[in-house]
Amino acid sequence: MRSSVILPVVGLILFAAVTYRSMPLNRHEQDAPRRYYWWSSLRLDSDPLNEHPTPAAPCRFGTENCESSELRNRSVHPGWLDRTLIFSALPAFLAGAAVVMGLSKAGRDEVLTFMVSMPVLIFCWYYFLGWLIDRWLFRRRQAKGIPLKIT
Repeated sequence: MRSSVILPVVGLILFAAVTYRSMPLNRHEQDAPRRYYWWSSLRLDSDPLNEHPTPAAPCRFGTENCESSELRNRSVHPGWLDRTLIFSALPAFLAGAAVVMGLSKAGRDEVLTFMVSMPVLIFCWYYFLGWLIDRWLFRRRQAKGIPLKIT
C-alpha cells in the first residue's frame, strides 16, 4: 500500500514546483495589483466579471492607445515539469477547469479557486492511481502464490 501514499505526495510536490516556477511570470514592476495571474501557461483572472476595473495606466512610450499596462495575451510555453504534471493529472485538471469556470461565472476569483481546488483534486487523482497500482500488485502477488508480508 505504498503507491497510494507516495503518488499523492509526488503530485503535490509537482504542483508546488510548477507554482514556484510560475512566480517570475507574475512579478510586478509596480506595487499595483494585477488582474491576471499566470500559472504555467494558464491565465487566471482575479476579477472575471470586471467588477473592479483598474484605471488606465499612463503610456510609457508616447501617446498611442494603451489602456492597460499588462498584456492579456502573453505567450508562455510550459516546460517539461509543467507538461508532466498536466499530462499525468489530466482528469484532475479537467475537473479543476470545470470548477474554476463554473465559479468564475458567479464572479469568484479564478486564482483563489484554482489554488484551493487543484491541490485537492491532484491529491485525489494520484491517490486513486496509487490505489489502482496497489490493487493490481496485490492481485498479481496472489495469482503467483507469493505470501503477503503483514507489517
